[in-house]
Amino acid sequence: MSLFGKSNYTFIKVKRKEIPIGVWTKCPGCESPAYSKELKNNLNVCPKCGFHLSLNAHERVEHLIDEGTFVETDADMTSADPLKFQGPKSYKEKLKADQEATELKDAVITGYGEIDGKAVIAVTDSRFIMGSMGSVVGEKITRIVEYATKEKLPVIIISGSGGGARMYEGAISLMQMAKTCAALQRHAEAGLLYVSVLTNPTMGGIMASFAGVGDVIIAEPKALIGFAGPRVVEQTIRQKLPSGFQRSEFLLEHGMIDMIVERQDLKGVLAHTISYCEQL
Repeated sequence: MSLFGKSNYTFIKVKRKEIPIGVWTKCPGCESPAYSKELKNNLNVCPKCGFHLSLNAHERVEHLIDEGTFVETDADMTSADPLKFQGPKSYKEKLKADQEATELKDAVITGYGEIDGKAVIAVTDSRFIMGSMGSVVGEKITRIVEYATKEKLPVIIISGSGGGARMYEGAISLMQMAKTCAALQRHAEAGLLYVSVLTNPTMGGIMASFAGVGDVIIAEPKALIGFAGPRVVEQTIRQKLPSGFQRSEFLLEHGMIDMIVERQDLKGVLAHTISYCEQL
């Protein structure tokens, strides 16, 4: 009953429709919602601001290697648990959970295929324990680099790791830094090309080893690249860091990388780089 007599309005309760999970993706760059299908068709680059969201390892291979030419190597290699690591989750439990979630055995895919000629490729995947490097990642990368040296092929490594060396394997994971770099040094001594591609993020022991020693170092726009994160550096040196510190653009300006390449242009740039260097 209203103040002026009987109300003529009838209120109908409408059931709110729920939006299915995964239809929209929030862009970390501009924080705008992006239609997930449109985002995928655009190689996970935001159509509004150009922010490069992550791609998984299989998507990277599909984008860069000519269709039907990729041959994966050491696909079934899995990590042991040398320290019998225990925590909120044991290392074995963590491995099993990430294997089921990603359908990967570990944090890297290696193999060879065609990209303006035959090349070997390794791609780390940040979904698997943050793309960190344990014994399997180090061994697979070392093996594929040694294969490239034997077959006189260029090497492309796409890095995307926020984890660096994998703490679950202790010193064994740190040894992979030296092992991968030693294999790449022998590859360089044979006069062969290594192109390192840095994506968001490339940090810790990954950047301090194989990701940082490319003959040509390419980065995607606005990728976070470094050893320790900006907050840790700032707290350690007790100084305010410059704007854009550790982003691709900052590193290019200071000579740490050779070029920044948009994702849709990356395959063409890699093919041109390999072709040019083979003519030298």
